[in-house]
Amino acid sequence: MSSRNEWHISCKDMSGRKRDLQVIAGAGQVVVVTPPGEAAVLSPLDVGRLRAALRDAVMIASGTSPQEINGGY
Repeated sequence: MSSRNEWHISCKDMSGRKRDLQVIAGAGQVVVVTPPGEAAVLSPLDVGRLRAALRDAVMIASGTSPQEINGGY
């Protein structure tokens, strides 16, 4: 995580080169930025990281802190 409202999830493109997905939360919206013009290939672990980033981003975008949902953890 680079900031509280921004996450980077490792992935690979279809040629096997390392890339990142970026998830940004703000102004009531969640934005997912993918590698330009390419598909993102995710490992099972990376899918879990993307899921967690999207969950946290939705909470922030809706004005709910992820800590409130997770009981302060």
